[in-house]
Order: sequence, then structure tokens, then C-alpha cells
Amino acid sequence: MASSAQSKGKYETLLVTTEDKITKIILNRPDKKNAINLVMYGEIMRALEEAAKDDSTLTVITGRGDYYCSGNDLNNFAENLQEVLKNSGELLKNFVSHFIDFPKPLVAVVNGPAIGIAVTLLGLFDLVFASDKVVFQTPFSLLGQTPEGCSTYTFPKIMGPIKANEMLLFNKRMTANEARTQGLVTEVFADSTFQQEVWTRLKAYANLPRNSLALSKQLMRSVEKEKLHAVNSRECDQLVEICFSDECMNAITSFFQKKSKL
Repeated sequence: MASSAQSKGKYETLLVTTEDKITKIILNRPDKKNAINLVMYGEIMRALEEAAKDDSTLTVITGRGDYYCSGNDLNNFAENLQEVLKNSGELLKNFVSHFIDFPKPLVAVVNGPAIGIAVTLLGLFDLVFASDKVVFQTPFSLLGQTPEGCSTYTFPKIMGPIKANEMLLFNKRMTANEARTQGLVTEVFADSTFQQEVWTRLKAYANLPRNSLALSKQLMRSVEKEKLHAVNSRECDQLVEICFSDECMNAITSFFQKKSKL
């Protein structure tokens, strides 16, 4: 029998529920295209910590509204830029570590466009389902930044260095079907039936033996967990360093100037 949905905790930027042995973490800033602000960073980490300990079998991250997630909310940098940058390295390192260490199967249900860190983290998920209308983009060089989310390791491993270069160096937009072909996405569904098909599939998976799934995932992750943490640390150190550069500052300033003219 399906259990009724239980809301978990109080969150400003998320909706978190457990139903049918699935903990669902919904990014809930639809008016901001689910961009990740500093509050959301902390709340996602807290939600993952709670999901790791609850009785659910699967944990799912998805977005409310038209977007899955538009990446970092650059308004994080609009004020107190130097202070934010000084603290951002440890925040980001801790954030990505929560995905590296998450002990249960973690599923991304990509319901709309995904940008930046919302894309780079996908290499740390166990399943990625996407609507056929989804596009993925990692515009790091456009913003004078460098990749994160362990993508400098996971993307070449998943899709090969040539395609990874296109995305991480040259800002290539990738469709859902292209991402599936390259191995970044598990399966693509027609947008009109996306929610129905995905949740039917996930409810069936959630009825598999919980401990068996968790232990199997942990065995698979243990082979490269140390490597992933080392990559995460290097990426975060590099990102903080380049964010203090004139090149990055100018790119972010240019972004806000263009945004103000819209």
C-alpha cells in the first residue's frame, strides 16, 4: 500500500517529502529558475543528511516549475563579493562531498533546463532521468570560472575527453538525447508523459531490498571515493583562486550589466 506523503522539516528553498519509500527533494525557487543561493546550499546538505538516515530506499532530486536548476544564483556575488568568495571554497567542497558520500541510490529527475553545477553534479548520481525538452549547459568559461562537482574527472570518464571538452571548456549546449547518447543521462522520456513514466519506474525500484541497494551502491562508490574527494578539493581550490582574478570579476560584472538592461 502506498504511504501518504510526509513533509520533512522546514525549508525556505526546498520541498522535502517521503512517500512510497522515496524521499523527494524538490528545488523550490521556481521564480528564480531554481538557482542555488547560499540558503539553498545549506538546505540541500541538510536534506541529504536527513535522507541518508531515514527509512526510504531512494532519494530523488528534482525541480519545481519549468527548470530543474539554473545553477548558481549569481546574486550570491552581488554584495560582499570578496567575503563570499573567501568562504565559498569550503562551502562548495562540503556541498559536493555530500553527493560523493551519500549512501543510498540518488536519482536526478531532470524536469527542465539544467545549467552549471546542476549539470556537473550529475556524474555523482546513480540514475539520471530527463525530459526530452531538457538542455544541459556548463558555461564556465563564459563567466571566467572553472568546473566543479568532480566533473573534470567524471565527465571525461563518462563521455570521453573530446565531448567533455566541448561541454566544460567550450560551453556546448547538449540536448537530453545527446546527453543520453554520451552516457550522462540514463533515459529520456517524452515531456508529455515524463512525470508519469519516471515515477512509475522509481516506485518499482523503491520496492527492491533497501539494504541490498545501499550496500551495493557503497561498494561501487568505494572504488573511487578517495579519488572523487581529491578531485573535489582541487576543483574548489582552483575555482576560488580564479574567482579572485580580474578575468572572472570582469565576466561577472558584465553578466550583471547585461541582466540590468533586460
